[in-house]
Amino acid sequence: MARVLRGDVVRAELSPTRGRGQEGRRPVLVLSQEVFNERSGTVIAAALTNQPRAAGFPLTLELSMSELPKKSYVKIGQVRTLSTKWLGPRIGRVSPEELRLVIEGLNEIIGE
Repeated sequence: MARVLRGDVVRAELSPTRGRGQEGRRPVLVLSQEVFNERSGTVIAAALTNQPRAAGFPLTLELSMSELPKKSYVKIGQVRTLSTKWLGPRIGRVSPEELRLVIEGLNEIIGE
């Protein structure tokens, strides 16, 4: 598998899941650093959606500067650790500014 970098958007298999977690094959935004990804064989990622109803929901951030083919929203409250074996191809990248906003949003959730 190709290197997985922080800020990459890749397809990932999120099933099985329980409760209210996002499931199925869907895009995710990689939040973890490359060294973590390589050494652990996992990535920390947040699920994406292209559903406009997500806009304005708590813990959701619109990606407007990314190179994605569709308007997308990061579901900051849907962060998971995934095996790199569950990852598919890279489908885009977010801008450094947007990545910073997502990380700041996550820090607010966990109390940083």
